[in-house]
Amino acid sequence: MSELYFLEDKYNLRKPPSAQKQSVLIQSLFQFVAVITVMLGFWYLHYRWTSSLNMDALWFAIPLAFSETMMFIGTIFVMINFWKINDTPKSPPPNSPKDVHLDNDNIKIDIYIPVFNESPDLLRETIKSAKKVKKLPSWSVNIYLIDDSHNEEMTIMAKEENIEQITRDNKRGRKAGAITKAIDITKGDFIVIIDSDTRIFEDILLNTMGYFRDELVAWVQTPQWFCDLTTKDDGEDLFANDPTMFFDVIQRRKNNYNASFCCGATSIHRVSALKEVAQDRYNSRIENGEKDIEIEYIAYHASEDIYTSLLVHSYKNKNFKSILHPDVESKMLSPLDLLTWSMQRFRYAGGTIDMIKKEYKRFFKKGLSLGQKLMYFSTFWSYTGAIWMTILLLAPIIYMFTNIAPVDSYSLEFFKHLVPFLFFNQIALMIASWGVASNRGSAFYLAIFPLVLKAFYDVLRNKPINFIVTSKVAKDGNFLYLVRIQIFIMLLYICSITFATIMLLIGDRLYLMGYSINLMWSMYNMWALWAIIRASLYKFKG
Repeated sequence: MSELYFLEDKYNLRKPPSAQKQSVLIQSLFQFVAVITVMLGFWYLHYRWTSSLNMDALWFAIPLAFSETMMFIGTIFVMINFWKINDTPKSPPPNSPKDVHLDNDNIKIDIYIPVFNESPDLLRETIKSAKKVKKLPSWSVNIYLIDDSHNEEMTIMAKEENIEQITRDNKRGRKAGAITKAIDITKGDFIVIIDSDTRIFEDILLNTMGYFRDELVAWVQTPQWFCDLTTKDDGEDLFANDPTMFFDVIQRRKNNYNASFCCGATSIHRVSALKEVAQDRYNSRIENGEKDIEIEYIAYHASEDIYTSLLVHSYKNKNFKSILHPDVESKMLSPLDLLTWSMQRFRYAGGTIDMIKKEYKRFFKKGLSLGQKLMYFSTFWSYTGAIWMTILLLAPIIYMFTNIAPVDSYSLEFFKHLVPFLFFNQIALMIASWGVASNRGSAFYLAIFPLVLKAFYDVLRNKPINFIVTSKVAKDGNFLYLVRIQIFIMLLYICSITFATIMLLIGDRLYLMGYSINLMWSMYNMWALWAIIRASLYKFKG
């Protein structure tokens, strides 16, 4: 495939979606339905624990009821997260340094492009877009190639584009370490961080710098958007790469709690805030006896973006703010093979879990507000879903093979408690994500449980979660080996359904209701598993 496939019209001419429209009516309707959902959830779980357990099979009934309870905690987090859109009002871009609380002659904005072994041709397109960024007369905007690759071709390209290249003699801290060194060299007031494949739009600074009129705004994150998502010809968004649900629904609503976190690319940072927090953290670590450490303006970590966000938000001396700007201001490339996709998602999961393991004490100290604690912990909690999902995946298989139900009976009383909760839960999610596709993401959330479980396992045994640069070129090959666990479970479903059907037909089993419910449950799980199995077979033809 061509490294510059994204310049073809079928990708390059695509337009990003508009931000979700705010509506007091829709928001109030969601809040009403969300409250009903939570109430029904408590009602259902009370019934599950007090009246519906199969007392003759507690080995099966209790783990399933416990998993449902843990999943419901996640539902509560979601309802709190989605409670309200509370966008920070946009302000005009600053005309003078005083507008953003500087004593300089001008506002110095540095655009950083961290790279490691990416294609110089790809970087050239990124640089061309960065050069077109509009600025005011009082702004000094410079572009820097933060290069850890020591690639001679990259050096040649940088000289041809008249871009300063910043290198170092070690790779400590990987991307975060490279940015930290660059901040000390370029001495900008603000930095814009973009990836090697990020083509920023020309109005990005005009649309975002106004937020920094508030002295406490530490960073602004703009939504990421991929111009190369698979279409109906190959399977609509085959890898669940569309980030709209994450940025426009999840992250945007975290603004209500001043808890939207940095996601790396297409973020703009106030350097003085990064330095102040980093210096305070460095001093604390020295006092605690840590050695061989550096001042880290960006936290040296596999998930450097959310980790740095947590540190800034929990800084006690100032109530720094973060903003998720609702409008897309760039175009990027998505991972288009399952190996690259899996490596990226593993780093996300492992990095977040490792961060919570290292910084859990911050949830019991002053610094983070209650809303921020809930939002950061909800991000971690979403990954625990892989644990509970494993039990929920195996439950219908166990029933089909053994004819042992985890509930006392699939009675009218059981469904009277379950169905209203499920119905209102789906209605609430539909209202919150109105106009945003989420089905593919829901399927992958269930299907990637082995990857997330491995992330938990590695973190718990203190195996480092490495920072791996996401490949910008789709890899060739067969990636079925990455989904061998999902394939095995699919085969278990097929065998268990076949076995239970035969038993029913020959009259060995009498209860059609239990069979029907578990058959539908099995079919839904198989649909979710098939989503990632199908993705493993995809070969990008761009």
